[in-house]
Order: sequence, then C-alpha cells, then structure tokens
Amino acid sequence: MGVADNIKKIREIFDVTQRELADIAGVTENAVSKWENGYAEPRMGAVEKIAACYGLKKRHIIEDGGMDMIDPLTKRPKQEISYPPGAIIPSPPRKAYAPLLGRVHAGDAKMPEILEDNISLPYEVWDRHREGYFLEVEGNCMSRVYPEGSFIFVDRRMEPKNGSIAVVSIDGDDYVMRRLYRGANTMILSPDSWDDSYEDIVITGDDGRIVKFEGVVVWFQAGKEME
Repeated sequence: MGVADNIKKIREIFDVTQRELADIAGVTENAVSKWENGYAEPRMGAVEKIAACYGLKKRHIIEDGGMDMIDPLTKRPKQEISYPPGAIIPSPPRKAYAPLLGRVHAGDAKMPEILEDNISLPYEVWDRHREGYFLEVEGNCMSRVYPEGSFIFVDRRMEPKNGSIAVVSIDGDDYVMRRLYRGANTMILSPDSWDDSYEDIVITGDDGRIVKFEGVVVWFQAGKEME
C-alpha cells in the first residue's frame, strides 16, 4: 500500500471527503485527487498537517502499508491497543441512512414539524428495520431515556407492547412520544422524565378520540454525537 492507498484509507477510516482532507492539508481538492490516483505525492508540510489532525505518524502516510498499522475501529495504531482477556472485538461498523421526517414532542401532543434530512445509523440496525425513519425529540417528558435534541429511530411496522416507547398520533393531528400501556378499555401514554411535572395522557374508549400508532422506537442517536 503506497501513498495513494494510504490517503484513500485515511479518508475511509476518518470518514472525510476529498474537500475536507484538502482543507486540513492546506491544498486544493484537485491535489488530493491526484494523490489518490498516483499522479502526485503530498509535500511534507501537507503530510505533517494530516498526521497532526488525525494523531498519525508521518510513516503512516508515506510508507508502504502505513495505514495497515491503524485499527479502523479505534483509529489508533494497532500496537497501542490492549484488550482485556476474553474480549470480543467488534467488527468495523457499516453506515446506513434513514430519513429524518420531523420533530416529535416529548411533552404535550402537538403537530410535528416536517423536516427533510438524512441521519446515519449502524447498518445492522437499519437492516432489521428497513422501513424505519427518524424523528428529532423536542421536550423533556422522556428525558430519562431520550434527551431533548436526540434522534429516535422508529419502526412503523412494529406493534407496540405494554411498556414500549411508541409514537402515536391523536385525532389525526397531534403527535406524541410516550411509554404506552393498554388495558381492556383504556390506553395510558406515560412520561419517563426527570421532571415530575409531566402527567399521564389517559384515553378511554368513551372519549371518542382516534389514536393511531406511528411506530415503536427501536434505537436512538444522541444529538451531540451528530455534530
């Protein structure tokens, strides 16, 4: 593996574009393209900037097989990694993407704000819930499990069980995320919050209200990890 392959491996491991790597190295995007295609090699100043940014040694960039010494999971030199006896080493994660459809209020029921974006998640999660979608959490009524600003991944095909955290629409307009409990004639949408001012939403068969399940929360991504 020469310089060209090392540069490609850096972009793969650290998930950066040619433009982003060019900004780090202080060169043009075209220069990075030439490095990767073997038409040119980075000057030492660019090598030093890249190495400093990612905690690498210059040899990891300029020597044959340099990036083979970097563990793709920890992004550290392999010889520096020490695992405890019996540890099961995870495979490097694959990414998938699901649509961010809006914001759901973790508080009083309200109409969700519609968004158009995509959020990354582990491939294995997406593969089990391929029709899933993301919602961004507003409010704190579920703060014990899903803090405000986090992204919840919702499987619309799953039927909620007692105790499941579900997204429901009420009367066709208002959406809310709560922990759901059902009896013979009663549905309780219960908060799970550090703030004890939130109360249960109790709906009985005599209320004449229409409740539609929009899915069960199966995974979440903390908002600050997306920055």
